Amino acid sequence: MDTTPLLLQLPPGAAPDSIVERLPVHDLLNRLPPRRRAVLVLRYVCDLSIEQTARALGCSTGTVKSQSARALATLRTHAARAGL
Repeated sequence: MDTTPLLLQLPPGAAPDSIVERLPVHDLLNRLPPRRRAVLVLRYVCDLSIEQTARALGCSTGTVKSQSARALATLRTHAARAGL
């Protein structure tokens, strides 16, 4: 079993340099509270629907939407401050 964190795994055929491009995103995600990070990872990394994410986290679809919006706003703020 591969124990490399999900966001650091290279997709098949990806250039090794592509991992360097993901490190800032990984750092930004780590700044989020766990619940908001989980929502973003499930929605945008695992490509789950809002409904699937809500089921996986045991919450309502409204919670997924609001947590996604707040997490993305936080990421945008942190990215702008970091000059990304």
